[in-house]
Amino acid sequence: MSSIPMTRLGGGAFNHSPSNDAEAEYDRLRDLARQEAAKRNSCFDRAHQAYERGDGAEAKELSNEGKRHAAKMDEYNKQASDYIFRENNAVDRVADDTIDLHGQFVEEAEDILENRIRYAQQHGQSHLHVIVGKGNHSTDHVQKLKPRVEQVCRELGLQYATEDNAGRIYVNLQGGEAVMPPLPSQPSGHHGGYESRPHGQQQQHHGGRQSQHHQQQHQQQQEQPDEIEKFVSKLVRKLGDCCVVM
Repeated sequence: MSSIPMTRLGGGAFNHSPSNDAEAEYDRLRDLARQEAAKRNSCFDRAHQAYERGDGAEAKELSNEGKRHAAKMDEYNKQASDYIFRENNAVDRVADDTIDLHGQFVEEAEDILENRIRYAQQHGQSHLHVIVGKGNHSTDHVQKLKPRVEQVCRELGLQYATEDNAGRIYVNLQGGEAVMPPLPSQPSGHHGGYESRPHGQQQQHHGGRQSQHHQQQHQQQQEQPDEIEKFVSKLVRKLGDCCVVM
């Protein structure tokens, strides 16, 4: 395992108090993805510089290396996304009509939600509760997932409404008005279904504020537009048209 110190990300990503092993595994995967993102960006920067000084061969080699790091970054993020989803959506933590998106990057959450909505509709489910968090731990307390969830609902033609605790969205899967049914009783231990604690009472997790802040920083770094890659690839193609690089 790498000796590079890892930034802890997991605290605000779980909907429950995670075990140290679970939190460490999530942190490890996100940190590996962050490291690959940094290597990718470095390769693309150096590829640009190599092209500028006329070394097309090195530019192409560095560009390809950057793409390999980008693929590794995607794989580690996929593993982290799958891991946190399994942890937060275990049958003893959420109800059948609920999906928890804690710990997901925005693009990850969008894909997961679209698949979950299709599955629910195919199986005749009438509604879905989507847990997005209140944004308490994000920069300026701005919710990141909620706007994307609402966008997905609009694109699919589904009516939705914010629930009382503001960190959950009720979605009508049948195309009608989003009117929430009466609250049913829930088994003890359910944290992701209907809230058993008073509305508005936010469950606290160790390291949550710092963890979510770092998670957003890493996501922004990993989701940077591939401008350099596109630029280098375009220039390398142009170079190949006018000369043969041995």
